[in-house]
Amino acid sequence: MDLHTDMPSISVVIVNYNAGQFLTACIDSALAQVSQVSEVLVVDNASTDLSLELCTEHFPEEPKLKIIRNTTNLGFAAACNIGITRATGAYVLFLNPDCVLGADSLLRMFQVMEAHPEAGMVGGLLTNEDGTEQAGGRRAVPTPWRSFVRAFGLYRFAEYWPRLFFDFHLHKQALPDHPVEVEAVSGALMLVRREAIEDVGLWDEGYFLHCEDFDWCMRFRQKGWKILFVPDAPVMHHKGICSRSRPIFVEWHKHKGMMRFYRKFFRHQYPGVLMWLVALGVWLRFAAVALYYSMRHAAGPRRG
Repeated sequence: MDLHTDMPSISVVIVNYNAGQFLTACIDSALAQVSQVSEVLVVDNASTDLSLELCTEHFPEEPKLKIIRNTTNLGFAAACNIGITRATGAYVLFLNPDCVLGADSLLRMFQVMEAHPEAGMVGGLLTNEDGTEQAGGRRAVPTPWRSFVRAFGLYRFAEYWPRLFFDFHLHKQALPDHPVEVEAVSGALMLVRREAIEDVGLWDEGYFLHCEDFDWCMRFRQKGWKILFVPDAPVMHHKGICSRSRPIFVEWHKHKGMMRFYRKFFRHQYPGVLMWLVALGVWLRFAAVALYYSMRHAAGPRRG
C-alpha cells in the first residue's frame, strides 16, 4: 500500500496555552507530514506568552494554518470541541503543542485506521527527548482499585495475581511489534475518525484539565469503537511545558477531574461509603502534592 496516496484529509487541532517556541516546532512537524493535512487549527486558550507571536512570525503566509483566539482559558476539552466544530477533515488529529511528530508518524497512524475500520481512534508512541517510551501513549484505565494498587505498591504482586494487582503503567511492558488494542491513549496524541466523533459525541467540557481523555476513551469503547496503540508512530513529547508555571492549579484540576471520572463511570462499583473513601484518598493525595509544591516554592531556587 502506498501511504502517500488515497489519503482523506486530516485536520490537526492543537490546543495552546503558553507553549512558547514549542508551538512553532509542533506546527512545523505537522505541516511536514503529508500534503493531505488540510489544515492546522491552533485553538489558543488566552495565552499570555509570546507563543502566538512566534507562530505568526514563523508562518506569515501559511494558508493551512488557522489560529482561533479564545478570550479566556476555557480548558482543554472545550478548546478541543471548538477545534472539532471548525475542522473540515475526515480525520482529526489532536496534538499537544509540546509534541513533535516523527517522520511519517501520522501516515502510519492513518494506515492503521484504514486497516481497522472498527477503530475509532489510534495513538502513537510518545517518547522522551532521549527516545525512551513515555508514560501515557498506551494506557489502561486507572480505576479506583487500580489507583489504590499503584499508590500502595501492590502492583509488585502482579506476577502472582495479575488480574487482581494489575499495573496500569503499560509503558513498563515490552513494546509490541504491531498495533494493539488498548483501553486508552493520551489526549496529547489522538487520531480520531470523524464518524466515531459523530457517534460518541464531543469531549466532556465538565473537565477543565486532565482525565477528559480517559472519559472520551471510555465513551468510545462503550459505543463499540476500538482504540489502538501504534508502536511505530513515534512522537516526541516535552511533557508538562504548559503546566510548569502553575503546578498547584494543574494538580487541583487533575484531582477534580479524577473525581468526576470516578463518579461518572464507577459509581455503581463503589457505592456509598466506598465512593467516600475513594474521594478521601483523592483529596488527601491532592493535599500532599500541594504541600510539596508549596514547600518547594518557599525554599526558592537552589544555588549551584
